[in-house]
Amino acid sequence: MEQSAYRPETYGDRIADAYDDLLITDDQEEAAVFLAGLAGRGPALELGVGTGRVALALARHGVEVHGVDASEAMVDKLRAKPGGEAIPVTIADMADLDQVGGGYTLAYVVFNTFFAILAQDDQVRCFAQVAERLVPGGAFVIQAFDPDPAMLSKRTDVLTVSADNDHVRLAAIIRDTLAQTITATHTIITEGGTRLYPVKLRYAWPSELDLMARLAGLRLEGRWGGWARTRPTPGGILVSVFRKPA
Repeated sequence: MEQSAYRPETYGDRIADAYDDLLITDDQEEAAVFLAGLAGRGPALELGVGTGRVALALARHGVEVHGVDASEAMVDKLRAKPGGEAIPVTIADMADLDQVGGGYTLAYVVFNTFFAILAQDDQVRCFAQVAERLVPGGAFVIQAFDPDPAMLSKRTDVLTVSADNDHVRLAAIIRDTLAQTITATHTIITEGGTRLYPVKLRYAWPSELDLMARLAGLRLEGRWGGWARTRPTPGGILVSVFRKPA
């Protein structure tokens, strides 16, 4: 069987109908409080806005929020939610922000979505384009996992994510430590059938993110183990704040 190409919109297009149901995190309000403290009244730009989980929460704090996403299917889900029509969204790859204006006090990307940019050059370009669109003193926030060398050294994995009387969710994973990529397919098995949700990531080390920021003229202001500004834990989720000089 011919393999379909994986494109920037593939993940969102395939998972849009189930994304909100499959989420394993419920931190949008905590994220919104953190981000609102950096944004002022905005405007703020969310890269990979998706179904609007965080964008809508941030808008409820009085921040003007704009979004970018490669998947029209995901944005359709945002539009169907209360307040979703009020958030302007540009359909574009996060690494290509030519269609996006500037003047943002804050840009942010959550839940490992920055790693959905699959080439280092494109990640560097994303940093540079974000920096160009920030006002002096503006901030760029990335929430993403801290790569765990022990976990990454295992080339393949099959994990049981969840199981109950009505479904089984599995994750088949292939890791390439040289390319810093993770290729995975989440499989949901129910009595009604089987659904496949592919995802590809190109992870970056925290020091690598810091260097990308420096190349873009940004500087690391702080890094925490979550939205509550807890101490980072190796292999955990990191929230990094990069600042454009005033």
